[in-house]
Amino acid sequence: MTPFARPVGPRSLATRAAAHREGAEVLRRVLAEDGNRLTLLVPDPHARFAAVELTAPFAAEVVDTGYGMCSYVFAWTPERVPLPDDGPVSRYLDGFGDLRVRPDAATAFPLDERTWAVVGDAEFASGEPAGLAPRTVLRKQLAVLEERGLVPSIGLEHEVVFRDVEGVPLTSRGVDYAVGGTERLAPMLAELRSAAVGLGVESARAECHPGQYEVVLRHRDALAACDDALLLHLLTRRVAAGHGASADYLAAPESGQGNSCHVHLSLSTSDSTVLGAFLAGVLRDARALTAVWAPTWNSYVRLRTGPFSPRVLRWGRDDRTCAIRWCGTETAPRLEFRFAGADAQPHLVVAALLAAGTAGIADELAPPPALTRVGELAASPWESLALLEQGRPAELLGDDVAAQQAALLREELEAALQTVTDLQRRRGILRA
Repeated sequence: MTPFARPVGPRSLATRAAAHREGAEVLRRVLAEDGNRLTLLVPDPHARFAAVELTAPFAAEVVDTGYGMCSYVFAWTPERVPLPDDGPVSRYLDGFGDLRVRPDAATAFPLDERTWAVVGDAEFASGEPAGLAPRTVLRKQLAVLEERGLVPSIGLEHEVVFRDVEGVPLTSRGVDYAVGGTERLAPMLAELRSAAVGLGVESARAECHPGQYEVVLRHRDALAACDDALLLHLLTRRVAAGHGASADYLAAPESGQGNSCHVHLSLSTSDSTVLGAFLAGVLRDARALTAVWAPTWNSYVRLRTGPFSPRVLRWGRDDRTCAIRWCGTETAPRLEFRFAGADAQPHLVVAALLAAGTAGIADELAPPPALTRVGELAASPWESLALLEQGRPAELLGDDVAAQQAALLREELEAALQTVTDLQRRRGILRA
């Protein structure tokens, strides 16, 4: 196994740390060679990377020392405008100083023959982890679960819509599981398969909406699953752009359609009672955490109109109409959580699932009978915002993270309420 391999299955934080140390030795040698480059990546709150490119031989030093990145990357809008300077985000905006980003060599991935991408963890000058960084939030929840002797394995599925330069989907209809009908996608997908080979792709298929496709990575430890999902997004967008196309991860590409982020989760135990308690915990807190699954205005179009975007909270055995699907085998069961849209931040989605599920285990909850309705996700961003401010998300994820999510959602609403849309124009004409 190479130092940068993505092993299948659960991997503890200690095992990951050992993989970083092993990978760092190799990475230092590679990045010391003239002409090689390091692209240092940090997941931000909007399901994308902030990045800085470094060249050899200085890049080799950064493997050990880290490198600075402006702190506002965890307190900015999608337009990269600072959030209102208030509450917990203030620390990230006061003076716009640097955080230190320390590369996690276990994430290293070749973007091309001379460029390595590495995802890093952000910390303050004191060495304190940056608490609003999505990777930090996920690490914290993994540590809490590991205190119970449990390590999760995560598989993420993201759906994407490919469009031409005019914004028209590259298939005129849904081609779910089809072989024919995807000819316009073929050259682009062939290049994407080649670009993503080191990420360990499990499967790929055409999906049920026009231009929609899905590439699935094999299950792995939670940090690797989330990092690699965003790396796959990066590769997909780059390859699409090279073919004069775009890759659209909008939660609702159109009304009645959905791009989802389905999370498959198993635990390092054969005790189905424990997995059942985890399931029950997520069912209990899924509504309170709606803002994590649905962070944008468009997310709620998916939840309200997408046929396979269940807002009703219930679980079922191998039932894709349910919000949570119990699947796998009797000896290796897993849960599929179907709440999140493709626009949700994967590290935060998985962290929220772990926080709610771990609380369910701690409280020894039992799941309700299969197919029993136990509630609904919030139906609007206003409902989600109110839930963020009621305290339960803060109990699960911490005061700072809950306040950050509330600030981001308030900004999303402000942006939407200041924008004239085609819907408003069309309805205005109808009133004429």
